[in-house]
Amino acid sequence: MTLLKSDLFGQLTLEQERGQAVVIRDSRAARWWLAWLARRLCRREARALARLDGLPGTPRLIGTGAGILRREWIDGRPMQVARPANPDYFRRARLLVAALHRRGVAHNDLAKEPNWLVTPIGAPALVDFQLATVSARRGPLFRMLAREDLRHLLKHKRLYCPERLTARERRILATPAPVSRLWMATGKPVYLFVTRRLLGWADREGAGDRRF
Repeated sequence: MTLLKSDLFGQLTLEQERGQAVVIRDSRAARWWLAWLARRLCRREARALARLDGLPGTPRLIGTGAGILRREWIDGRPMQVARPANPDYFRRARLLVAALHRRGVAHNDLAKEPNWLVTPIGAPALVDFQLATVSARRGPLFRMLAREDLRHLLKHKRLYCPERLTARERRILATPAPVSRLWMATGKPVYLFVTRRLLGWADREGAGDRRF
């Protein structure tokens, strides 16, 4: 067993089961005052992965129950390590995000580079669907969240492959959704105070492992 991450919401481990690498999210290891939230996030991830079953670039859900989620391990390096500069990576990443949305899933956490992987063949993959929204109707709220998924991908493209940004992509980057502007003005300062001042998380909102 290899410990991948340990934080207030539980543990993430990598284990071998019958010759297969499996990632196990254990919300039972969460701090007692956050146990209810950790279980809820675990259920959200399970629901999203079930909806995405069979989609290349997303992990296959193996099983869930009693506060534990088991999913497929995807081999790859996190974006902040691989630093993809190939325009084809971002073209394929945009197709992957669009495929998520067609299945009614908005990731909602694509600003975090560790949630983006670069596989050994240079393809994109996504992990960590704890905050994902699953919607059958894909109404106005879902479309706004989907646009934010795209905008966060474009922020990474602007960092690693800026010369290939199109005029339309620059316009999308310049116009965050109202929910994003509200978060930046109100929620994010509180988030940064709690995570950096109180909890001591010094990473870029998840760009490194958090261990306690």
